[in-house]
Amino acid sequence: MTEVNEILMSVLSTIRVPRPGDRVHKDECAFSFASPESDGGLYVCMNSFLGFGSKYVERHHVKTGQRAYLHITRTRKTQVSTLHIILLKRLYVLLAGIEGGFDVEQEQYEEEVKVVLFPDRQEQTLIGCVGVVLLQVSLSMAGLLAADSVSHTLQVQQWDGEVRQESKHAAELKQLDNGIKIPPCGWKCEVCDLQENLWMNLTDGKVLCGRRYFDGSGGNNHALLHYQQTGYPLAVKLGTITPDGADVYSYDEDDMVLDSKLPEHLSHFGIDMMTMEKVLSLNQRVGEWEVIQESGTTLRPLWGPGLTGMKNLGNSCYLNSVMQVLFTIPDFQTKYVSNIDKVFNEAPSDPTQDFKTQVAKLGYGLLSGEYSKPPIINVILFVQGDQVGIAPRMFKALVGRGHPEFSTNRQQDAQEFLLHFINMVERNCRSGMNPSEAFRFLVEEKIVCQQSQKAKYTQRVDYIVQLPVPMDQATNMEELQEAERRREEAESSGAPPSAAPRAQIPFAACLAALSEPETLTDFWSSAVQAKTTATKTTRFASFPDHLVIQIKKFTFGLDWVPKKLDVSIDVPDTLDLSSLRAMGQQPGEELLPEVAPLPLVTPDAEVKGILGSHVLDDSTVSQLCEMGFPLEACRKAVYYTGNTGIDAAMNWVMGHMEDPDFSAPLVLPGSSSAPGTTPTESLPEEHLVTIVSMGFSRDQATRALRATNNVLERAVDWIFSHLDDLESMDVSEGGRSEGGSEASREPPPGPRVRDGTGKYELFAFISHMGTSTMCGHYVCHIKKDQQWVIFNDQKVCASEKPPKDLGYLYFYRRVVE
Repeated sequence: MTEVNEILMSVLSTIRVPRPGDRVHKDECAFSFASPESDGGLYVCMNSFLGFGSKYVERHHVKTGQRAYLHITRTRKTQVSTLHIILLKRLYVLLAGIEGGFDVEQEQYEEEVKVVLFPDRQEQTLIGCVGVVLLQVSLSMAGLLAADSVSHTLQVQQWDGEVRQESKHAAELKQLDNGIKIPPCGWKCEVCDLQENLWMNLTDGKVLCGRRYFDGSGGNNHALLHYQQTGYPLAVKLGTITPDGADVYSYDEDDMVLDSKLPEHLSHFGIDMMTMEKVLSLNQRVGEWEVIQESGTTLRPLWGPGLTGMKNLGNSCYLNSVMQVLFTIPDFQTKYVSNIDKVFNEAPSDPTQDFKTQVAKLGYGLLSGEYSKPPIINVILFVQGDQVGIAPRMFKALVGRGHPEFSTNRQQDAQEFLLHFINMVERNCRSGMNPSEAFRFLVEEKIVCQQSQKAKYTQRVDYIVQLPVPMDQATNMEELQEAERRREEAESSGAPPSAAPRAQIPFAACLAALSEPETLTDFWSSAVQAKTTATKTTRFASFPDHLVIQIKKFTFGLDWVPKKLDVSIDVPDTLDLSSLRAMGQQPGEELLPEVAPLPLVTPDAEVKGILGSHVLDDSTVSQLCEMGFPLEACRKAVYYTGNTGIDAAMNWVMGHMEDPDFSAPLVLPGSSSAPGTTPTESLPEEHLVTIVSMGFSRDQATRALRATNNVLERAVDWIFSHLDDLESMDVSEGGRSEGGSEASREPPPGPRVRDGTGKYELFAFISHMGTSTMCGHYVCHIKKDQQWVIFNDQKVCASEKPPKDLGYLYFYRRVVE
């Protein structure tokens, strides 16, 4: 037996041949953005098939004891033949009987592969190998080379998802003559009043909310329940209707589909999509693109730490812009980058699926400067302003996994992605600091019954301030009216329209529209025991360290066109919101009567939800009662969901209708049951047993299930996300809490918020180009060392004229006096 044969025989038991379904990471390091094209190439573990750059492969060897790695290096293809690589791939296909994929991108490179054994990094060849050693090692090498990489597979899946088939129901779809006409705005679910993720059934025109996603966000499944009750198969998503089509879902076929008769089906309900016109002229949009990207000037490219570009993976500019801004915030830098070695050392066996690891990897890639170095002079390969940058493939795949929108290659709303990512940070910060607290603030809502003049105060948590755009406050109104008159004349004469001026809106007018009282015409007053008119005023109960402001530019016209308001807003560099500080109950002011004692604040509410309030929401109780549910059941639904609104309460009702105590009176604090709970008998015993088997006490399992409406998956996630709260429940050897019953303990504290002065300075903004969030492009501008920098995917340059008046999301930091 040769020496090579003996060496490889010693590690043969750890060398595996990839099988169908195995995830092969041969394009990107799990801890960095190293690839086969990078200096040092990529080492692929021949057991786990994880890839590691030269800097991190030693760490994996020490931690796992794995010794055999396939070292892959790629250089620009020359005339040297790569026949041996092709032969290995064909050998694998023939002997293993499995088809392998071939990445077109790889064919541009010359590839060199070697088996390397650690710890000495000994390069091994197959010369001299015989028998089982030769066969096993050859098959493993060939299998790794032939297999599709994870990134390639995901890319194919994302684009395959765009291919839709004609629905079998489209041609002969039944539509009811019920007289329903759908307005272009103001929609809400007809069951739970949810105002997002809405679908209109194409048979009867019912507007209902969509499916609930895996993480608890989305809708409340009412559109699906409607199909199950009626059998009406097709629904169109409101907000996606354009002259080019819309998102249509077939519940019967369980897939997104095409509807060739969609114009006819929509017209039945008053929606004429075929006569829609583009809202804004091409000239305006071209001008917007040039101004926001600063195309008219020669920009000076920048390199170095904190100046790293990000490759566009196919409409991923929304993600690139958001993450560039977030990693300029100290909280995110401290959490994920400052202690990156600790994060990587604590990473699980598959770090590609670990949220904390992948966020830290991205943060380090953006801030370290390792991937942002001045290029070698090469006029062929480099364009001014471009960098090699980093391609966040693993990160995008992880944060988008399971989400119907962010898992695709379609363009998305940057604001929605920001909230989605904050939500993931909240759910994954099981202990220690939570960087999303930098954005978290409390909002006080004061409602005054106009008949009794009594008030009700509630508080909710939010992360973004949404500023309305009052078009009637434009300072160039005369110019806009004259332009509209010319447009109408041109339209009537058939002449091409001229470019319209951009509306000039004062920022102060937007702020005033946010703070002015809102009239509620259908408010249930506990003082007069009837519906009446009320006014609602919104103020800041706390000011966050970092304030995010969204300009609500996107809306719908009367012709159902989703459009973006073409406005210029004089957004200030400094901001003082001190006058919007909530004052609380005023001397001599009477409060609306409470229908029940203070509810328990449910601590697991999602980012978009309200985390708690002071009293039961009478209007929500009333709405549920009007649907025919028992009064006590309605009160419990509002109580146990922490006043998070009609949709959450309705979801609780639907999930507890079979409970034996569904209509029983609400058990309040001080009685035999704990505040904000249901009797233990209503908790699924099998769920309790499952959580207890994970090492938690029965009290802890009970609390998790009660906080998540008895949904096991959410309860498990909740319990790991609230370890700090649970640590106070000292667990005895018998598995019970030594602290007494839950009723004897104080309710958990409210959400942690920071507070301080309401004075801020602008440090970043994200801009959108295009007619709607479903198309176009995003870039961001960030102020670094008193210099504005534009991040346009891979291009990172010094900004000459930052278009602060055309932004979509603005980021302010508190001014410390």
